Amino acid sequence: MNKSTLALAVAVGVLAQQAGAAGFIDDSKATLGLRNFYINTDNRDSGTKAAGAQNKNEEWGQGFDLRFISGYTQGTVGFGIDAIGLLGVRLDSGGGTNGATSTSYGGTVFPSKSNGEAVDNFSSLGLTAKAKISQTELKLGTLQPKLPVIVTNDGRLLPQTFQGGQITSNEIKDLTVVGGQIEHAKGRNSSNNEELSIAGANSPTATGRDSNKFIYGGGDYKITKDLTAQYYYGNLEDFYKQHFLGLVHNWSIGPGVLKSDFRYFNSRDDGANGHDSAYFTTGDYGTGITKGKVDNNLYSGLFLYSVAGHTFGGGYQVSNGNSDFPWLNQGDGSSAYLTTDSQIAKFARAGERTWQARYSYDFAKLGLPGATAGIVYLRGDNIDTTGKVGAAQTSVNATGRSEWERDLTLAYVVQEGPLKNLGLTWKNAMWRNDVPGQRDQDENRLIVSYSIPLL
Repeated sequence: MNKSTLALAVAVGVLAQQAGAAGFIDDSKATLGLRNFYINTDNRDSGTKAAGAQNKNEEWGQGFDLRFISGYTQGTVGFGIDAIGLLGVRLDSGGGTNGATSTSYGGTVFPSKSNGEAVDNFSSLGLTAKAKISQTELKLGTLQPKLPVIVTNDGRLLPQTFQGGQITSNEIKDLTVVGGQIEHAKGRNSSNNEELSIAGANSPTATGRDSNKFIYGGGDYKITKDLTAQYYYGNLEDFYKQHFLGLVHNWSIGPGVLKSDFRYFNSRDDGANGHDSAYFTTGDYGTGITKGKVDNNLYSGLFLYSVAGHTFGGGYQVSNGNSDFPWLNQGDGSSAYLTTDSQIAKFARAGERTWQARYSYDFAKLGLPGATAGIVYLRGDNIDTTGKVGAAQTSVNATGRSEWERDLTLAYVVQEGPLKNLGLTWKNAMWRNDVPGQRDQDENRLIVSYSIPLL
């Protein structure tokens, strides 16, 4: 039994003795989340088609997300426990177009059997022991952090979860401090806990490498009611060290509000990543070398102006260095804290310069509360590559490549009546590129969601 499992067992044992205490039950909440999820991806032959790659990926399933969040027992130190039960049921796997390959962790939505077929269902249970003293809370077990250096992905049927411990403190006014250690991740299309990795080393085959130690810490400080400064640090042992600085400001201008969001990441190699090719990440290292150690600086700025239901936005991002931007990526679907993390692409390749424009509207201003629409367009160029579509490049100079994506979202949430909180969402994306080995994509997602309070 490892240390974290033993500590969790002890915490649950202590909690069991006090579970009847006032506050633990009185402040508890339980909900059942339902999500019906359909995805269809059209992979087009813009670049080199990998052997066995499918022209279409399609899956449809029903997800169940049962959550229990307890209150705390009374006393100087309060104890509690949270639980999350996840179940995904396959409704259709597209007649064998589930996206699974010999080098993938599963299909687009569901895990796959040894023959590549989607499983009928998959499930998992996560428990989190917690303790609270004053304004400081400790959690141990299943976590879903959403911080600049580690972001839980919830873009498919079921959400991604992590295993580890985290402490959050609000003892100082206007300052939130967070620190923790993650040991494993459970993918959004998996029932198994996997160790941690990054792009380039995350293959499920014997050539892949991973780590079971990601430590992180940092905080948010509210300088004024409209200005927040952030600093966070993350270290995936044997892969990378990362520093993050952020600044968010809201400024009332005329009838609306201008939100400014500035982000900076400094990422460098750690341990084996600096010398062992099995731990290398993706990028451009000159003369045909596409893997190497982590070496990236990423800057971005996003501006959003909201007025009378309209939100207009624009932004710019620069990814400097030999490597692509690194983040926790086990190869089974993940998120990064980037203003360019989109439905299909992330726009964080080595050398990439990306500008974006976006617009959204809340139809409540027209008498239809719950209805929203949005569109985002991103274009990245100057991507460092050492190859050329259809032929090898002989020049020692990297070739600048480009990509663009257009995302459209329409959503409606029922506001009243017996179907209150029923959500309907359509997400459509189009991605085009001339990066060697990559294929253009068109993608549609249809999502029906509903939450039922149980306690």
